[in-house]
Amino acid sequence: MAVYTEVPDGELAAFIAAYDIGDVVSCKGIAEGVENSNYILHTTGGSYILTLYEKRVHKEDLPFFLGLMEHLAEKGLNCPTPIKARDGVALRELCGRPAALISFLEGMWPRRPTEKHCQQVGVALADLHLKGADFPMQRPNNLSVEGWRLLVASTKDRADEVKPGLGQVITAELDHLAGNWPTGLARGVIHADLFPDNVFFIGERLSGLIDFYFACTDFLAYDLAICLNAWCFEAASGGRAGEFNVTKARLMIEGYRRLRPLSDDELAALPLLARGSALRFLLTRLYDWLNHPPGAFVQPKDPLEYLKKLTFHQQARSVAAYGL
Repeated sequence: MAVYTEVPDGELAAFIAAYDIGDVVSCKGIAEGVENSNYILHTTGGSYILTLYEKRVHKEDLPFFLGLMEHLAEKGLNCPTPIKARDGVALRELCGRPAALISFLEGMWPRRPTEKHCQQVGVALADLHLKGADFPMQRPNNLSVEGWRLLVASTKDRADEVKPGLGQVITAELDHLAGNWPTGLARGVIHADLFPDNVFFIGERLSGLIDFYFACTDFLAYDLAICLNAWCFEAASGGRAGEFNVTKARLMIEGYRRLRPLSDDELAALPLLARGSALRFLLTRLYDWLNHPPGAFVQPKDPLEYLKKLTFHQQARSVAAYGL
């Protein structure tokens, strides 16, 4: 989350007047994240998140995102719920941007994920997949193989500015993944961005999942591979910086399988899916790094973190590398 669009008091008051949520008490920007402008809004009726959708989120995708959150919440998943105005419409416009109010979720995201966090994330991810199984809408994953081709094409010529030889690495990896990407695995709604800052805990108990704005239809096991990358490598600082924690991975996968068993084909494909996930985040970070405007509020994330993760998965010969 971040703030790219400032909302004047008068426009905010006019926007909130369409809802039955009381009067504005305070509205403060949220600095974390990279995609949209987000504010925590307190009114006399409660607390909410106000989101203005910026250019990287396509307006035509918003009914899918908001509908999915509403569907999952109705199924009992603890996630934000779009708030509808008096006219029954949740998606509106503010300051020339598509905008929506969503419910406020209590909790904090873990800065240093533990084994217990990872196990609960596995369970929660499987729960999301099961509860999303009958969601009627679909959205293709624009950041799968064909999307990677576009990103490689737009970054390979300058990739060596970040690290010598990186352009050749990403080109060769794309060729390998495109030629070996699995088919026939179970598909459904996936979160596709379930990083630690999108999972809230109260104490050590998982309290909810947020930020569904990369959600799409793809292999369910690919979502698990994204989580392995996001949660199971040690933090950048410390004696084990960047090291893969096989215990966290095993507990995450076991937590997932507790609710949704993984087929033999899904388990066999996991190393390749993890490679694909690592390349996806390497490429999007690389693109942002190379196209970062001077003085921008949000700092780009280091793409080389995901080069190290990719290297680990390239050496994995089977699911045994993940603790099974």
